[in-house]
Amino acid sequence: MSLLSLPFSMPSLSISPPITPSYLIRLVDPRVPFTIKQHIVEPLLNRTFAVPLAEGEFDALEGRRISLTIADLGVTLSLTLESQRLILCREKGEATIRGGWREFLCLATRREDPDSLFFQRRLIIEGDTELGLTLKNLLDGCEEGLAQGRLGELLLGLERLVRKE
Repeated sequence: MSLLSLPFSMPSLSISPPITPSYLIRLVDPRVPFTIKQHIVEPLLNRTFAVPLAEGEFDALEGRRISLTIADLGVTLSLTLESQRLILCREKGEATIRGGWREFLCLATRREDPDSLFFQRRLIIEGDTELGLTLKNLLDGCEEGLAQGRLGELLLGLERLVRKE
């Protein structure tokens, strides 16, 4: 009797893919309560943009909503400006800037020219294009990009993790 005809089956060896930061974000983000997201995102953004906010550079966003959609992670953050503070809101934005996490990381760390990211359609503005361009120009006008302070440390750490993915 040969081994091939024995009445037992070999256990299947399934190798699960490695757990990556992007997989964890897709898994965890939908489960994080909105108020926790607010307590994390709002202070980071308001500290990062403290000077331009105080100088009124974001005033065009007052009472308007803009969404940032990181499509490959399934994450959308909608923001508005109230009393010189960026606020996370539940409502969908009048404009949406959509792209992959790598493109947003390039935008935030200024690793690539923001105009190139949009012209190459790696980042896309949907909805109220004028509002989307206003935000793009505001971000473009920040000399250091977002890679400063705690948010910068977080983004640069994420960039290091990304290189390993």
